[in-house]
Amino acid sequence: QVQLVESGGGLVQPGGSLRLSCADSKSIFTIYAMGWYRQAPGKQRELVAAIISGGSTNYADSVKGRFTISRDNAKNTVYLRMNSLKPEDTAVYYCAAALQKTGTGPVYNYWGQGTQVTVSS
Repeated sequence: QVQLVESGGGLVQPGGSLRLSCADSKSIFTIYAMGWYRQAPGKQRELVAAIISGGSTNYADSVKGRFTISRDNAKNTVYLRMNSLKPEDTAVYYCAAALQKTGTGPVYNYWGQGTQVTVSS
């Protein structure tokens, strides 16, 4: 079982920055991948960024160059640094963990409770 606890959301002005944190209860060595998803009102949940156990990362096109996902293995914590935030980044952000993968990629079976990010002036 993996338990994920997110923190760091809030209200920020356009152009501002936030850093989200996700602490997980399992050693990083048992987790294949960690991802950050977001869901805006009336929209489907979408993958924003992911980091695989070997350290490789991938990002949604809409956040490339603005968001950075990273991991602190000693703290079992994954971060999402968000710069140059836009109103369209407003959403509930969820941390997710995958212990396994299939041919199509990581299988995210474990989710945090979500943290609200609001970008508004």
